[in-house]
Amino acid sequence: MDKLRFAVRKFDPFESALEKCWEAYQNQYPSDVQMEFVPLDLEQLTDTFFETDSLHNGDWDIVHINTDWITRAYDTQGLLALNDFLQANPPEDYDNAWSDSLTSLQNFDGRIYGLPFHDGPECLVVRKDLFEQEEEQIRFRERYGKALEFPKTWDDFLTVAEFFTRPEENLYGTVFAGYPDGHNAVFDFCIQLWSRGGELSHGDKAVNLDQPIAVEALDFYRALFRNQSSLHPKSVTYESVQAGQAFARGEVAMMVNWFGFASWAQIDGASAVKGKVDVAPIPTAIKGMPPSLNVYWLYAIAQGSRHQALAYDFIRFAVSKANDKSLTMEGGVGCRYSTWHDVEINQSIPFYNKLAQLHQTARTLPRLSHWTEIAHIIDDTVTAAIQSEESSLSLLTEAQQKINTWI
Repeated sequence: MDKLRFAVRKFDPFESALEKCWEAYQNQYPSDVQMEFVPLDLEQLTDTFFETDSLHNGDWDIVHINTDWITRAYDTQGLLALNDFLQANPPEDYDNAWSDSLTSLQNFDGRIYGLPFHDGPECLVVRKDLFEQEEEQIRFRERYGKALEFPKTWDDFLTVAEFFTRPEENLYGTVFAGYPDGHNAVFDFCIQLWSRGGELSHGDKAVNLDQPIAVEALDFYRALFRNQSSLHPKSVTYESVQAGQAFARGEVAMMVNWFGFASWAQIDGASAVKGKVDVAPIPTAIKGMPPSLNVYWLYAIAQGSRHQALAYDFIRFAVSKANDKSLTMEGGVGCRYSTWHDVEINQSIPFYNKLAQLHQTARTLPRLSHWTEIAHIIDDTVTAAIQSEESSLSLLTEAQQKINTWI
């Protein structure tokens, strides 16, 4: 009996959506094939993909892989190019399904190594019920002499975060995902850099950290974590999912996090803030287009899969309009244009059609084979800034020297 093994990004909405998708697939195409979904967190996924030979030895058929790792998977020939399958039996409305921003990073010289699974650029996620309460608006104006509104600058962000921090009510102004997993703090640092007009890449340097704006960015992030007057106390130990869960429990007034956590908190039955969520652009330190970050998840087929045709057939089914919408209704973020503008979804999640706007200003990280190692260097630098007294310039200079050995 054939059995497919699927390495899944661990997240309840993903897992429930995929179980329902497999059930629908079996109903439409009955067979004796079995599916084993194996939920793994970020570090477990990178370990199984790159520290073992699991992409080549048949351990996995289908994998969730994000665009941070796609270049390394390509360089190690760990994934199957899908072109032959796409040409013979393309997904529904294949040529018009997705934004260019969701199809470029998995395309290497015309060879396609994955199809979009879950998206959601970073944005400002807010408890709109708190901002709209007349009593809160009056208190804010009395204290600060201005209107309470979604913050557009980082200074305003700090003010609003301080205002809503009330430990006695288990409410905090904001939460950041500071757990050192090589992802969240790196993303936050890049956003701080971009929102000050800086660039991660400069000239022939794919990653350039020893620059004045990077020092400003790290100084801000360091001060944020040391200022307990506005930050959820578990920020240092939370990764992004846990930060999103804290928001959904009603413990946080606003956060810079992935769009998907906003949509999940808006519709999940267990969410304490169901129906009370909105999103807005990320604050900036200068005038101009607010930054965002686009890292997305893909369905991909492991090069060593012994069931490649069957694996593709399920992926083709899973990325259909109906299943992309179903993923969204479970709390993920569908990637198709049809999902972004779906009437039913926008009735449940009134801010869903803002995805197109967020994509217009979303940046991507450098497409480097050694990005995982570089990201961990940046992550270590951010952690050191929070925990030590060493200057940001010194930390960034040391990090740049380490990064140069990888580039």
